[in-house]
Amino acid sequence: MSRYNAPFEIHVHGDVPLRPDVTYAQLQDALKPLWTYAGARSLADGAESAYEEEPGIKFDAPEHVLRMCWTVPGDEDFRQSLDEMCMSLNELSQEGAAIEVTFYDAEFDEEEEPPEAEARDDFLMLFVGPTPAAIMQVQRDLLVEDVVNLMERHFDGAELGGVVAEIDKLFSQRFDALVNSLEIGKPPRGGGSGHAGGRRPRRLH
Repeated sequence: MSRYNAPFEIHVHGDVPLRPDVTYAQLQDALKPLWTYAGARSLADGAESAYEEEPGIKFDAPEHVLRMCWTVPGDEDFRQSLDEMCMSLNELSQEGAAIEVTFYDAEFDEEEEPPEAEARDDFLMLFVGPTPAAIMQVQRDLLVEDVVNLMERHFDGAELGGVVAEIDKLFSQRFDALVNSLEIGKPPRGGGSGHAGGRRPRRLH
């Protein structure tokens, strides 16, 4: 799949803790949307980044961690590959993790463009994890870190306990809403025909 004229350089970055029983074959299958997008025939073939100085896609077997610092030329259709990858990694992950994806506008030349022109760069933060609670935990931790870093310019860290408590309250409400949505539609206790399973939870990444 040749992408020499691709409009974006897409960088995928993140570390995903994996279950101790995960094998390289399972990981290769989970990451198939990425390496096939790059035109490779296997994970080993597609793990190298477009940039030599980047380590690419690595399976740290002793630490049970997937490490990604990998760039591929591509287009907006890469987002579908990311969705498929996240769904597969959810089943292999040991705990929640964040994956940063940056779309760099490869056709934008800052020196040649008029001053008012803007690059079509985009940034996504994706989350994977074994459960919705694990995903929400890493989302919560990142948000707290961002908010505290921002507010510490104006306040002492010891003053921000109330802010963190409010963030925790928001995530508790979101988690309760998710649990309740899974309860709706289950048959009443004691049997009955009704439709099992309830609403599917909203994807969190």
